Amino acid sequence: PLGPQDQPDYLNAAVALKTTLAPEELLNHTQRIELQQGRVRKAERWGPRTLDLDIMLFGNEVINTERLTVPHYDMKNRGFML
Repeated sequence: PLGPQDQPDYLNAAVALKTTLAPEELLNHTQRIELQQGRVRKAERWGPRTLDLDIMLFGNEVINTERLTVPHYDMKNRGFML
């Protein structure tokens, strides 16, 4: 886990996909999947979770909204993404 190490392991993987969804719609879907898999969102950053779904890239788009930053702000430090 990133952040505090005294928490259960969780699934963190990378996938590439094609979608007709807009970026915010894709974010809504990924967050819904996280909730369905038992994730409880709290104010705590890097808190315990069952899985973590991040949008690292969205084509060549650059997105910077309150809910979504693409490319992912910490992508270069995520070994599984390189």
